[in-house]
Amino acid sequence: QVQLVESGGGLVQAGGSLRLSCAASGSIFSINAMRWFRQAPGKQREYVAHITSGGYTNYADSVKGRFTISRDNAKNTVYLQMNSLKPEDTAVYYCNFIRTTGQLWGQGTQVTVSS
Repeated sequence: QVQLVESGGGLVQAGGSLRLSCAASGSIFSINAMRWFRQAPGKQREYVAHITSGGYTNYADSVKGRFTISRDNAKNTVYLQMNSLKPEDTAVYYCNFIRTTGQLWGQGTQVTVSS
């Protein structure tokens, strides 16, 4: 069974950077889009960014200009480069793959930004 494995989370000071990765553990086909979401304590999960198979990207207003999403199709991996981090970016970050047969979710990786 294919799983999404995330890495790259951690503790960073405000203004710092982190790079998240999310890779499929097995063979996976027909990925239409790769997305990142996040969930802060006591809040609902929210959309962060996505990238389509054709390379189109979109971002939530709260991260636009600071975060960059990219993908390596050969490795079935999506990345989230996060710069100029703020304390309000603190959350568990989840990756999500949309396929023609359904969706996959990662287990989440904690990002903590200290002020």
